[in-house]
Amino acid sequence: MKIAYIATGAAGMICGTCIHDNTLASALMRGGHEVALIPTYTPIRTDEEDVSLDRIFFGGLSVYLEERFSFFRQSHPLLDKLLASRGLLNWLSRFSSSTNARDLGKLTVSVLKGEAGHQRKELAALIDWLVSDYKPDIVHLNHSMLVGFAREIKRRLAVPVVCGVQGEDLFLDDLTEPYKSEAHRLLHERARDVDAVLATSDYYADFMSTYLGLSRDVIHVVRLGIKLDGHGVKQSKGEDGSLTIGYLARLCPEKGLHLLIEAFHQLWKKYESGHIKLRIAGYLDRKDESYFDKLRDRIRELGLEDAVDYAGEVDRKGKIAFLQSLDIFSVPTVYKESKGLSILEALANGVPVVQPAHGLFPELVEKTGGGLLVRPDSPDALAEGLATLVSDAALRRKLGDAGCHAVHQTFSDDKMAEATLAVYRSCMKERESLAQ
Repeated sequence: MKIAYIATGAAGMICGTCIHDNTLASALMRGGHEVALIPTYTPIRTDEEDVSLDRIFFGGLSVYLEERFSFFRQSHPLLDKLLASRGLLNWLSRFSSSTNARDLGKLTVSVLKGEAGHQRKELAALIDWLVSDYKPDIVHLNHSMLVGFAREIKRRLAVPVVCGVQGEDLFLDDLTEPYKSEAHRLLHERARDVDAVLATSDYYADFMSTYLGLSRDVIHVVRLGIKLDGHGVKQSKGEDGSLTIGYLARLCPEKGLHLLIEAFHQLWKKYESGHIKLRIAGYLDRKDESYFDKLRDRIRELGLEDAVDYAGEVDRKGKIAFLQSLDIFSVPTVYKESKGLSILEALANGVPVVQPAHGLFPELVEKTGGGLLVRPDSPDALAEGLATLVSDAALRRKLGDAGCHAVHQTFSDDKMAEATLAVYRSCMKERESLAQ
């Protein structure tokens, strides 16, 4: 099968969506399928081998300028080539913060309009390339903010178009009016142009059915899968008698690191000094630096400097080593998470998790047997859940072993690829039957 997978870059950040898209494309290729992983806006950034095309479509700088100035909405070949340069976009990504929904409402609405938006030139260039150079059997859009592409793709290529949903409601709900309402209206209209929607969990499939105004029947659950190479239980943890609680995620308010620090302080007071430690790793965006500075101040105020370690942003090798150094893992998000990639990665290394009982976490814990659920947005409840595992080594091993086994059996990248292909084939079969 020949698959065009259109993905969005994240302005230099290693994000769960980029990792998911690259992992899925890699697994599909390994299965013998031809995949063009097509980056848009900026290059994708992943901690695995990048299998995306070297060419960027819908270059972030071009898209922005086309929204602001009519001059850039016409074709200027040399200028267009410069603005879409991977080198330039990579360089600009070093100085820009991640996309902020409050500032991007007008642009979001324009992109959702597809061929009727200010970026119609960019859409035409992408589809021209698909028609003349690649000729896919199916097109996969990585999230619903790209559904504006679907109508014109189907008109010119006459192939099925599927769309993933990966947590974009958080961005869309943060838009300011009137753009928020207009974006929702366009989502409801344009979502009907796709042949199928792929969600990462039952929870998110149900939620996005209502959010997009679609029948639940057109939303298929394709569970997350991870590349398992290198992941596994390391038995040498805690040899000095200490226990380590870990956090691996973006360092931002919505991921709930502040809740974990408050809960950890309660544990630190309860147990012997030096018995427990907190290790933190993850990407820090410029817009979240003040948040993290306040957390550092809070750590000093609580006297936790010697008990808390920040490992920075980690590559794949460093990530696995980081996870294998932990005894317990928690990312207590304040929002209802739709993916939970880091939870699977922790479980793949036999590390039990303590997560808030919202979003997909109840579903993930039930299907893996790898952790405990606690009341959301509560440092006290989180501390109680963590204390249960700190004080019970047998329970830690039981949950960690169960989670590790479940992830290695059920949540691999190959399983994710197989489930995705099943949706592709169903869409292609339905289109063939309609054409007869």
